[in-house]
Amino acid sequence: MDAPKAAKKRKLTDKAIPNVILQNPEFAQDSRMYQDLLEMERKLDWTMMRKRVEIQDALGRNPTTTRTLRIFLSHTVSGQLWQTGGEVTANFETGEGIPAWQFKIEGRLLELPNQRTRDKVPQRKFSTMIKRMVVELDRDPSVYPEGNIVEWPRAPGHHNPALDGFTIRRTGDAPTKIRIVMYLDHFPEQYKVLGELGAVLGIKEESRTGVIQALWNYIKIQGLQDKADRRLVRADDHLRPIFGGDSIPFQKLPEVVNRYLAAPDPIVLHYTLNPTVPPPDRPSAWDVEIKMEDASLKSRMAVMVQQSKESAQTLAKLDEEIALLAQSLHNSHLKRTFLQSFASDPAHFIQTWLESQSRDLETVLGSGPSEGMTVRQEELRRSEFFRLPWVEEAVAIQEGMRLASKGMQ
Repeated sequence: MDAPKAAKKRKLTDKAIPNVILQNPEFAQDSRMYQDLLEMERKLDWTMMRKRVEIQDALGRNPTTTRTLRIFLSHTVSGQLWQTGGEVTANFETGEGIPAWQFKIEGRLLELPNQRTRDKVPQRKFSTMIKRMVVELDRDPSVYPEGNIVEWPRAPGHHNPALDGFTIRRTGDAPTKIRIVMYLDHFPEQYKVLGELGAVLGIKEESRTGVIQALWNYIKIQGLQDKADRRLVRADDHLRPIFGGDSIPFQKLPEVVNRYLAAPDPIVLHYTLNPTVPPPDRPSAWDVEIKMEDASLKSRMAVMVQQSKESAQTLAKLDEEIALLAQSLHNSHLKRTFLQSFASDPAHFIQTWLESQSRDLETVLGSGPSEGMTVRQEELRRSEFFRLPWVEEAVAIQEGMRLASKGMQ
């Protein structure tokens, strides 16, 4: 037989001090200090909760940052005359010894300065930061029919894995000019701001949300929101050609912004590849800015929101101890009041206490005074006692119990 389960201990949660103690002049100073601490705790809890909600809201918006992407361009050659000592060793049947070159495009993100080791996240592959890339080779197609345009569109799937770089191989020994057109994958997606809107806001490239926010800030600074109808936006001399009128509804601002957004300009790099001379020892490098999700900030914010298990247990233990002390203080006050009443008038205190105990006992037993002559004997002798409000209800209950027991027999 299983042992009976222990009764679950009820936790005390009330940390307030009884009013009789708060109003006692002897404890006025200490009570005020304790109340101030409770008020400070409530304000601190409210502030922490508000900040936690703000961080959770920021996490839902995905924090972004601007990082520097360094692009490396380099090349290697093989089978060139300067490598073979001026002798022609090409075998066109087997393909060995044919003069050729390899052009490499690589890239990586630069590390942030003063970044802590624990905040570092795995580096993204170069190909994940590019939407599309086109490499144009300036060569005579009649001499080199291999194709002078190489295009790489990013597509999901195992057949198109993430790469740190790209290599283009071609045969030939003639100098070649190379043009690289690269479309970066920004987060959030960036747009070029056209015409009058770009001139008014002073921005050339931004996300759709950023452009709308910049336009709204301009409206607020210039006081263009209608005073009577807050849903209308009045146009000044700069915004009138953009709005196409003197005013527009507030909800049409995104529609107006969309008319002035276009795809951003790609990154264009130029490189000259000369197989007739040894390639440079170091690759050429270009730095471009790319907007992306701030993974390190997001992880730090997530840690701030999550409360450690040890801290939660410690706070719960402290709250329970405070509640126990408050209950102990209440019990001590009752004992103190009891003893003070007894010390001031022992006879009256005992008489009153016996009367109270007698009434409680009769209430528990559900019967009247016994033959032992209780302290309520004097009250029972008087007719006024039976005219009290509770008598009628007591008689009804007693009669009901008598009829019920008689029916059961």
